[in-house]
Amino acid sequence: MSADNPTQAMVGSDFDSRMMQRCLELARRALGRTSPNPLVGSVVVKDGEIVGEGFHPRAGEPHAEVFALRAAGERAKGATIYVSLEPCNHYGRTPPCSEGLIAAGVSKVVVGMVDPNPLVAGGGIARLRDAGIEVVVGVEEAACQKLNEGFIHRIVHKRPLGILKYAMTLDGKIAASSGHSAWVTNQDARSEVHQLRAACDAVIVGGNTLRLDNPHLTSHKEGMHNPLRVVMSRQLNLPQNAYLWDTKEAPTLVLTEVGSAPDFQKFLGAKGVEVVELPSLTPNQAIAHLYDRGFCSVLWECGGTLAASAIAQGAVQKILAFIAPKIIGGNHAPTPVGDLGLNTMTEALSLERVSWRVIGSDCLVEGYLSQKTL
Repeated sequence: MSADNPTQAMVGSDFDSRMMQRCLELARRALGRTSPNPLVGSVVVKDGEIVGEGFHPRAGEPHAEVFALRAAGERAKGATIYVSLEPCNHYGRTPPCSEGLIAAGVSKVVVGMVDPNPLVAGGGIARLRDAGIEVVVGVEEAACQKLNEGFIHRIVHKRPLGILKYAMTLDGKIAASSGHSAWVTNQDARSEVHQLRAACDAVIVGGNTLRLDNPHLTSHKEGMHNPLRVVMSRQLNLPQNAYLWDTKEAPTLVLTEVGSAPDFQKFLGAKGVEVVELPSLTPNQAIAHLYDRGFCSVLWECGGTLAASAIAQGAVQKILAFIAPKIIGGNHAPTPVGDLGLNTMTEALSLERVSWRVIGSDCLVEGYLSQKTL
């Protein structure tokens, strides 16, 4: 570092990466709360120091750049602002952020990724450059895209990202032959699932999972976001004492078919459980309904039959498989995915972009189904 330029060592790509990583840290504070909007963080830097930062807390509230500029105040003039997603250039629920950056007098904008929304899609970057502001695009781009993969999928495919999560033994069983399944994985892996739920808009189970496991489907942590808990049941032959009917902790939605069990529907309504009748109760119909509610990511925590149906109908794009080093055996012990109608190994669905991670004694395999095979 030279005496003439005390900030020289703090500028450049390494510094930009660190500041963008800080943007992502800030953005994650709103996990599960921003849909249908993306998660966005922003940092204002002047003379090598952070002078303002912020994140988008939820839809309808100001964007990350607005909070960061407010915190920076007059120091924003001539500063560099980092933002994990391209600043918007259109009037929606809030004014365009590009105009706010221009008015604040920033000299440089560093953008993590271009916004896939056709209303933005490079327009914000172009507006800033037209105003004479230097714009750098693509810093920590992969990490920015991963954080908002649900938002991107919603924009591009007009449906929320479907994530199938399951825990299985080393011999591929999600429960014993008796149906007993507590617990397949260790506490660390279960904590990971709780964090995953907090990042999703909804978590879906079928009637069998509700009857066998009586799950809570919450993030199990004070102050953490709880997803909408969704039960799919055609006949509503469900127990009255399920934890999911207690809606003080988290909301519950039951999806069923038209005219199903009116008395049980009244019972659920009295408990504060929302019931929606669909013409046909399928994963596709469920996903379409959740898209209409503005959701970006949906977690499937269901049994093998519903999981197979969700995969076959293209309602699942991502797989998270927790594998425990246990063997339970059993000719009739349930497996994570039921019949897909595939009879040869050459027909098997292969995952792409696969990663492995050890969590305590368990292993997490993460990957994406090829959209060409679905």
